[in-house]
Amino acid sequence: MQLKELSERSGVSAASIKYYLREGLLPAGAAVHATRAQYSARHVERLELIQALRRIVGLNIEQIRGLLGMADDGAPRLDLLAAVQRVVLELDTSATAGGSVGTPAADAVVRLRGWPDYPSDARNALNAHLALMESLNIRVSPEVLDTYSKAMDDVAGIDIAATTAPDSVDQLILTAAVGMHMHSRLLLKLLAFAQASHAIRRYENDV
Repeated sequence: MQLKELSERSGVSAASIKYYLREGLLPAGAAVHATRAQYSARHVERLELIQALRRIVGLNIEQIRGLLGMADDGAPRLDLLAAVQRVVLELDTSATAGGSVGTPAADAVVRLRGWPDYPSDARNALNAHLALMESLNIRVSPEVLDTYSKAMDDVAGIDIAATTAPDSVDQLILTAAVGMHMHSRLLLKLLAFAQASHAIRRYENDV
C-alpha cells in the first residue's frame, strides 16, 4: 500500500506518518522510486502502537523512541517488559542509581511470595518507597505486606499471562503498556471504592 492507503487504514494523517518516519519511529517503506514507497501491515501495526502510546498511555516521543528502539534492536522480552513498566508506571530509579539498596521488608516479601530473588527497577522502587515510609515513621506491618503482596501476586499473574502471548513485539508492547496504564488505575479506583464501602459500613450510623 502507498502512503494514502496507509493513512486510511491506520486512521493516522499523512502528515503524522511523515513525522514518525522522520523521527525514526516508523521504519521506511520499500522504495518504489525516488518519491514513492510501499508500506505493509507491519507499518499499520506500528502506527497503532505509536498512537496508543501517545493517546492512551500519554508517553512523549522520546519515551516512545526508547521503547521502539529496544524492540527494533531485538531486546529480550524480559528487558522490554521491564522498560515498559519503568516508563509507564513512572518507577523512580533515581534513588537507586548508584546500586540497589535492599530493605528487610521488601526482602521479606520476596521470601513470602516465593518471587525470584532478582534485581529489578520495580524492586528498587519498592525499596525506596518502604525506606521513605520508615523515615516518616509510617509502620508497615508484616500482616499488611502479606495481604497487599498476596493480592498483587494474583493480579500480576493475570496481567503477565495476557502480555506474554503475542508473537509480535509491537503487540507485546501495546498489550503491556496499555494494560499497565489502565489496570493500575483500575486498581486504584477499586481500592478507593473498597475503602469508601468499608467506611460507609462502619460510620453510616454516625451521620
